Amino acid sequence: MGDGLLRPALRRQRGRLTAGVAFLCLHQAAEAMVPVTIGVVIDRAVATSDTGALLLSLAGLVVLFTVLSLAWRFGARFSTAAKEHEAHLARVRIAERALDPCGQKSGLRDGELLSVAASDADRSARAIRTVGAAAAACTALLVSAAALVMVDPGLGVGVLVGVPLVLMGLQRLAPLLTRRSEAQQASLAETSALAVDLVAGLRVLRGIGAQHHAAGRFAAASRGALTDTLRAATTKGLHLGLTSTVNGLLLAAVTGAAGWLALNGRITVGELVAVVGLAQFIAEPVQTLGWCVQSLATARASARRVARILHTAPAVRPGTESAPPPAGERIVLSDLRYGTLTGLNLRISAGETVGIVAYDPRDAEALLAVLAGTVPREDYRGTVRIDGAPAESLRLTQSRRVVLVEPHDVALFEGTLRENLAAGGAGDDGTLLAAIRVAAAEDVLHHNGLDQVLTERGANLSGGQRQRVALARAVAAAPPVLVLHEPTTAVDAVTEALIAERLTEARREPPQATVMVTSSPALLRAAGRVLVLDDGRIRAEGSHDDLVSAEPTYREAVLR
Repeated sequence: MGDGLLRPALRRQRGRLTAGVAFLCLHQAAEAMVPVTIGVVIDRAVATSDTGALLLSLAGLVVLFTVLSLAWRFGARFSTAAKEHEAHLARVRIAERALDPCGQKSGLRDGELLSVAASDADRSARAIRTVGAAAAACTALLVSAAALVMVDPGLGVGVLVGVPLVLMGLQRLAPLLTRRSEAQQASLAETSALAVDLVAGLRVLRGIGAQHHAAGRFAAASRGALTDTLRAATTKGLHLGLTSTVNGLLLAAVTGAAGWLALNGRITVGELVAVVGLAQFIAEPVQTLGWCVQSLATARASARRVARILHTAPAVRPGTESAPPPAGERIVLSDLRYGTLTGLNLRISAGETVGIVAYDPRDAEALLAVLAGTVPREDYRGTVRIDGAPAESLRLTQSRRVVLVEPHDVALFEGTLRENLAAGGAGDDGTLLAAIRVAAAEDVLHHNGLDQVLTERGANLSGGQRQRVALARAVAAAPPVLVLHEPTTAVDAVTEALIAERLTEARREPPQATVMVTSSPALLRAAGRVLVLDDGRIRAEGSHDDLVSAEPTYREAVLR
């Protein structure tokens, strides 16, 4: 799976990659020629005391180092650009997949998705630089071997045979490196996900005195991540140690052989200097190839995690049809069976306000999930129709333009109040201010109006203010059908009654349907009809006052 992600990445960046590889290979070839050039200078200028040859040789060295420097500069620039462009593309694709209205079945939590986008996307893109580094290292070895062959065929053949054998031996550790790198990344992502969950629920944890238990869970997860990290580091250290050891042995063998040849008069002093310099230089590309093995193993492990997100099936497979013309009955649920729902029948007409009281919270969650379009068609039985068309036949964006489900859990973002309210689709300030009035959230405007800055998750607002801002955002979107789930649990009774009055008035013209899944008496009293959801189906229907008089269980559930 990881290789299937890396190969297309290399193809996408082939232009920058080709340029980067060409310059890096030129750099390594020029660097390999440095000891050779010095050896030639010794034999043809220093040993012969030829001043003209010495000056010419020095000029040649200046040119060589200029080429070497510029080739590295441009090679690194093109390779880094290719890597960063691919990392950016991977992050964007991960974000698109995570934010896809259809959802995804990767099973990763928010913190894990964040870890993949921030860390694994970058690590997987390093494969591009690894390819360039490996090509440059191979070029260095080939040029060095060719130079050694010209000095003595035995030395060149020894390098050409010895280095591949060394690399084949080091490659044996690559699968283990990949597995341990993948385990390390998974542990770190799990720890990040737990941290995100704990920070999000910190107030609740403090309220129930469970922060010490939460800290213990995080410490245990962190210890597991530490263990996996140390295991990966141990394997990498072993690989690096073996690479360095073999490097040293190869250097000693080449240098020793060259020294023996020089003592026997088979090579000159300049050639000896060139061979010793090349032997020292060869250690660098061999070390680089060892690093490439590690880097590629890590990149493949991260690519598998990225591919898990990009290639996972969508949670919901939407249809392809556009929304039909508005019908008198905007939503019709017939014999719906999902979760704890056991044959629910529900009709929501245009312009009406309906209250739904669910004795079992699981019934409410199941109903909201179906109305929000987050349940795959194969997971429920019965039919769901929007404006007369089967919900599964419509594009998800089309169905959600008709039905907007505002969940109980408030999600506000760092930014201005205007930006948070406009996220619902509304534009001009007049619409936003009218929605704030409907939600009785005028107190949020007291400091800077719509330019009031909200911190992350709206932490600088009270619980009631956050609920009212979220309600205002939903009202500002003006959906034909607005579904609210307990929108006023953090609001006092007087404000709650004001919201109920303003909400029904605001959505009366043009006629828009409002469904309130709630146990609030103020909201239920404002509803045109109230449905009682019990044991997975509608058990009673009527006005709030009639149900209070006739249904003892209803009375106990809603009166507080």
